[in-house]
Amino acid sequence: MTTKHGPRSANPVDTHVGSRIRVRRQVLKMSQEKLGDMLGVTFQQVQKYERGANRVGASRLWKMSRVLDVPVSFFFDGLKGYEDDLPAGQFAEGDQTPIVYDFIRSTDGVSLATAVSKIKNKAVRRQILELARSLAAEADKD
Repeated sequence: MTTKHGPRSANPVDTHVGSRIRVRRQVLKMSQEKLGDMLGVTFQQVQKYERGANRVGASRLWKMSRVLDVPVSFFFDGLKGYEDDLPAGQFAEGDQTPIVYDFIRSTDGVSLATAVSKIKNKAVRRQILELARSLAAEADKD
């Protein structure tokens, strides 16, 4: 398979894996420095992994899965592949995928997802969803 990204641009798979690393690290409230220490790399290296600028090797990805307490497959969840004719960084997964990835990569997205996931009552979670939809509809009117 050929790719259409330049030699200095991040590969879409590396970007996806990096975003999953970042999300999991943030959910655990772990700093880049602490993760780096546990992996034996600098926090700058962790930053590069999270951006997809540097590819994570197989042995380091395995160690990272142990440190972050997830299976190795976690880093590839949601990655169904990409087509050569799509711009770099976009995947053929459905219309909402870029929106979801942008949201979950944000600090607010991680915080909101963490907080809502702690709410056990389905009715309350549904009310939060309806509130968000209502606020979004109001914003669209403005």
